[in-house]
Amino acid sequence: MTQLTMSWPQDDLGPARVVFLRLIEGVDAVVVLDNVVLGPAIGGVRMTRRADLPATEVARLARAMTLKNAAAGLPHGGGKSGIAVHTDLDSDGRERVMRAFALAIKDLVDYIPGPDMGTDETSMAVVHDEIGRCVGLPAVLGGIPLDELGATGYGVAVCADALEDAKVLTLAGATVVVQGFGAVGSHAALRLRERGAIVVAVSDIEGATYAPDGLDVAELLEFKRSGQPVGGFPGGVRVPRDDILTLACDIIVPAAQPDVFTAATARRTRAKVILQGANIPASPEAEAEFHRMGILSVPDIIANAGGVICASVEYRGGARTQAFQQIEEKIRANTAELLDRMKGSDLLPREAATQMAMARLRRGAAYRRRL
Repeated sequence: MTQLTMSWPQDDLGPARVVFLRLIEGVDAVVVLDNVVLGPAIGGVRMTRRADLPATEVARLARAMTLKNAAAGLPHGGGKSGIAVHTDLDSDGRERVMRAFALAIKDLVDYIPGPDMGTDETSMAVVHDEIGRCVGLPAVLGGIPLDELGATGYGVAVCADALEDAKVLTLAGATVVVQGFGAVGSHAALRLRERGAIVVAVSDIEGATYAPDGLDVAELLEFKRSGQPVGGFPGGVRVPRDDILTLACDIIVPAAQPDVFTAATARRTRAKVILQGANIPASPEAEAEFHRMGILSVPDIIANAGGVICASVEYRGGARTQAFQQIEEKIRANTAELLDRMKGSDLLPREAATQMAMARLRRGAAYRRRL
């Protein structure tokens, strides 16, 4: 494997380091360590099937992790990795790629990788086997499996609880659309349903299903786990995948790719609240449109911090009970603080959340050695 470093635009936060990697023939990767003022960076490893290396997207995601970890009050900086796989891989091929990746980042000791889109706890077990440094491990290896327990989706539901406490919404009877019925979206749907909300539409990469009177989320999850696309679920009506983003509803949970909301799609959105289950699911222009339209879009660095809070607890040897207690406490408090900062001002939600993160980063920087 070959390591290549290049120049990269910086601001006051970072990135601290950007490393481009050739793992094996046909597989490239980039690691962005954005900021380590508060501690070693935690951030997921995203593996995608694409011909180009998404370096700019990885940098945006790494910055989001810096702000998310700081806003959550975690002793960690932000980082992210992207692996571009040009061809389909079988399980042996995926293991080979992950072992090569682990060895390539062995000396990047300020980076703690975790699972993300395209990787899972099995991937992290491989990384752990090679370098002993990661989060999101299988339980048998002492980890708190984030996707199995649904830590991020649980945090999204806690954010909704805090909004209900603030009388921003009422969950009983609230209609919910979930874009991306994967590890985050499915657990968010289950948790919101437990709170009395009605999940009327969900999508996956192949399509979507819609039931105006509500979907049976537990049955849909079993259907999805059997290998079937959600569009074929017999308890709903198949609809085009992206049409659900413009349905009239109380809550939308985007829980898939970045930038699904652009300014154009934002103008067609008819939700009252957006809980960002995915990382950077809306462009800055889309977030400005939501604000102009009176739609509260709770940023990813507040709404979906459950996963990294859980990862931080795991890294320090904590148990799942501690992790869920921390998610509950931190996301409730941060959602309340977000609303307080917005009250009486024209701050966009992301601006208010960034203020929270920056205040903690400045306090942390004050304790660093100055040369």
